Amino acid sequence: MGIPPPFAIHPKDAPAQGAAVARPATAAMNAASASFAALTAKLDYLGSTDIELIRLAYRFADAAHLGQLRNNGEPYITHPIAVAAQCADWKLDAPALMAALLHDAMEDCGVTKAELIQRFGSSVADLVDGLTKLDKLHFNTREESQAESFRKMLLAMARDVRVILIKLADRSHNMRTLSDLPREKWNRIASETLEIYAPIAHRLGLNQTYRELQDLSFRHLKPWRYATLAKAVAKSRGRRRDLLQKVQKELESVFVAADMPVRIAGREKSLFSIYKKMVFKRLSFAQVTDIYGFRLIVPKVIDCYTSLGIIHQLYKPLPGKFKDHIAIAKLNGYQSLHTTLVGPSSISVEFQVRTEAMHVVAESGVAAHWLYKVSNPQDAAAERLDTKWLQSLLDIQNETRDAAEFWDHVKVDLFPDAVYVFTPKSQILALPRGATVVDFAYAIHSNVGDHTTAARVNGDAVPLRTELKNGDVIQIETAAMSTPNPAWLTFVRTGRARSKIRHHLKTQAHAESEELGGKLLDQALRAEGIEGFSDGDPSFDSTWAKLLRFTGNKTRQELLTDIGLGKRIAHIVAKRLVQFLGEIGKRPDAVLLTRERFTSGAHATQASITLDGSESASVKFALCCRPIPGDPIVGYLGRGEGMAVHSQSCPVARKLQHKDNERFIDVEWSDEPVRAFETSIVVTTRNGKGVLAKVAEALAVAEVDIVHIEMGHDDKHEITDLRFVITVRDTAHLQTALRTLKATAPVLNVARTSHAAPDQVDEFRG
Repeated sequence: MGIPPPFAIHPKDAPAQGAAVARPATAAMNAASASFAALTAKLDYLGSTDIELIRLAYRFADAAHLGQLRNNGEPYITHPIAVAAQCADWKLDAPALMAALLHDAMEDCGVTKAELIQRFGSSVADLVDGLTKLDKLHFNTREESQAESFRKMLLAMARDVRVILIKLADRSHNMRTLSDLPREKWNRIASETLEIYAPIAHRLGLNQTYRELQDLSFRHLKPWRYATLAKAVAKSRGRRRDLLQKVQKELESVFVAADMPVRIAGREKSLFSIYKKMVFKRLSFAQVTDIYGFRLIVPKVIDCYTSLGIIHQLYKPLPGKFKDHIAIAKLNGYQSLHTTLVGPSSISVEFQVRTEAMHVVAESGVAAHWLYKVSNPQDAAAERLDTKWLQSLLDIQNETRDAAEFWDHVKVDLFPDAVYVFTPKSQILALPRGATVVDFAYAIHSNVGDHTTAARVNGDAVPLRTELKNGDVIQIETAAMSTPNPAWLTFVRTGRARSKIRHHLKTQAHAESEELGGKLLDQALRAEGIEGFSDGDPSFDSTWAKLLRFTGNKTRQELLTDIGLGKRIAHIVAKRLVQFLGEIGKRPDAVLLTRERFTSGAHATQASITLDGSESASVKFALCCRPIPGDPIVGYLGRGEGMAVHSQSCPVARKLQHKDNERFIDVEWSDEPVRAFETSIVVTTRNGKGVLAKVAEALAVAEVDIVHIEMGHDDKHEITDLRFVITVRDTAHLQTALRTLKATAPVLNVARTSHAAPDQVDEFRG
C-alpha cells in the first residue's frame, strides 16, 4: 500500500483502495486462474477424499461452461474458480466449495437439480438451487422478480448460511470485474450491491467483505470522487508515514516493558467510510482525523482491558470516544474495545483491542464457524455467534407470503446502528436504532407483543411509540384480551414486529369475516325457509361439496370468509343451496318462510346482524356519516372490503342502494354496546382567548373524548367554527354533550355534521 514496514496495512484490512484501483489482468494470470491448480493450493485444510470430490465438481462445471466467455474474454470457468477460492479462504467445507463451482450451472447451462442430486448429492444440489435466480418464472415487473429471487436466496440462507456466503463471494468477484461490463450497467449493479449485499455482509459480521463491496460500489457509482479520494489518502499516507511509525515503535516498546505479548497491525479507514463521513458530517478531507489507526491483538479477554490501561498511560484518551463492544457485542457478534487517543503532534489515533478469536469473528463473521472448525475442532465458540437474524427470516416468512412485503421487512433490519436495552431481569437486548417499546415487546416474544397494553421505561410510564435509548430498562404490561393495533405499523422499526402485527391483523380479519359470513348465510337461508344448515350436520357434507364446486372455494371456511368480505353475495349462494338441498329432499319450511316474509318490512327481523362495537376488521363504521348507537343503520358489503355500516339517512348509502341494492343487509345495534363510537360536530363560537379550553372543558364535563380538532385559520373574524371528532356512547350521550356545549358562554351554536354532505346537518336547537 506504499507504507514501508513496520507500519504495514494487511490487504484484508484495506481492500479495494489505493493501489487496488488498478486490477491486474495479464494473460498469464488469466490462464493460471482457469486451472484447478489455482484452487487446490488453498485446500490444504481438507482431506484427499474431499479434494477429489471438488475436482469432480470442477470438471463438471468446466464441461458445462465450455465455450462460454466472460465480458473480458476470459473462460467463464475463471469466475466459479474465483468464487470457490474465496470460500476456501473462509475454510468452508467440501459441499460448499462444490456448490461454489457449480453455482451457475443450473441458471446458465440448463443443468437440472435432479442431475446435480444424482451426481453430487442433495446437499450440494440444495445449495446450488438456493443460489439460482427465478428467471424461468414470469413476473410483472423487474422489481417483483428481484424481490422473489431475494426471498428465495434469503430463506435458503436461513436454512443454510453457506448459501449467502457463496453468494457474497460470487458478488465480490463480479464487483471486482464490473469494469468489464458496459458502463450503463454499473449504476444498477453497484447500487444493488451497496443497498443489499453489503448490508447483508455487515449483518453477518463479514466486515472484510462488507468494506470491499462498499468500496467497489463507490468506485463504480462515483468514479471521479473515488479517484480523487484515493489520491488524497495516498498523499496523506505519505505525509503521516513517520508519525505512524513513531506510534508503532512506542507501542512496541511499552508492551515489551510490560512483558505482554501483543500483535500490532495498522488499520486504514475504507474510502467509502471516509466519503460517507465527509458527506454526513459536512467535513473536508483534512477534517477527517481517524483515517489511520491500530489494532492490538492479545491472547486473552482480560489482556484487552490491561492493554487499554497501558495505552491510556502512553497517550491521553479523548473523552466520550471509548466503546466497550466486548461486554456488549454488536448485533453481528463483533467484539472489540475502541478508544481514540491523542498521539504525537496532537494527531488523533483510533485503537482497537481484541483477542485473536474476536479478530477472526470481526473479519469473517458467521464464516468464522468453519475457520474455528479447522483450527480448533473442539472449540464451540463459533456456535455462539449471533445468528438470531437468520432464524428471524424464517419467522417473518411464516407470516408473509408476498415477496415484496417479505423483502420490505428484511430491509428494515439491514442497517448497522443499534441500541442496547435491558429487561427488568438485566438481560441485554440489541435492537435497531429507532426501535420502539413495541419492537422490544416482540423481541421478547410474539405473545408479549400481541398482548401489550402499556410500558414503563426506567420506571416511568411511556407511550408505546416511545423510541428506546442505550441503557433503557423496559417493563412491558400485557392483558389477555389485548390485540395488536393497526396504528403500531406506523412506528415499529423491526421486520419481526412488523410481520407479526400484519399476520395477526390478517388472521383476525379472516376469522371475523368468516363469522360474519356465517351469519349472513344463515340470514339469507332463513329468508328462503331453511334453518340449521350451517350447524355442521354430517348429512349435509355432500351438499357442501356441491356448493364449493359451484363457488370455486376450497373449504367452507374460505366460502364463508368470501361472503363476509363481500366477494360473494349471500342471497345468491343461498338460492343455489336451496336447489342442492331440494335434490336430497330437504324442502323450505313453509311456516319459517311465511314468518320471514311477513316481518321483512319491520324495523328489525330475527335475521338482522347485531353490532355491539366489538367487531374490528370485518365491520367498519363509515366515516361519511359516522353512525352511533341510536341511529337507524344499514350494512353494505363492499367487494372484498367487509361490511361498512352507514346511517339510513346517509347520502352515500342512498346512492349505493340505488346502484347496488343486493349488497345491503339488515343490521341493528346491540342493547349494550361495548365501546364508544366516533361522530363529528361543529361548534360555532366567538373568537377570543381561552375559547378552545372552555369548549374542551365542557366536553370533558360531558364525559366525551376528543379524537380530532380542526380550527379556522382566520383570526380577523369575530365568529369561528371549531370542528371536532368526538367519541360518545349513543345518541342520548351525544344530546347531553350538545346541551352542555350550548350552555357554555362563548358558544353560539352546536351541530352534528356529516363529512359526505356538510350542508346537511342535524342541528341541536334549544
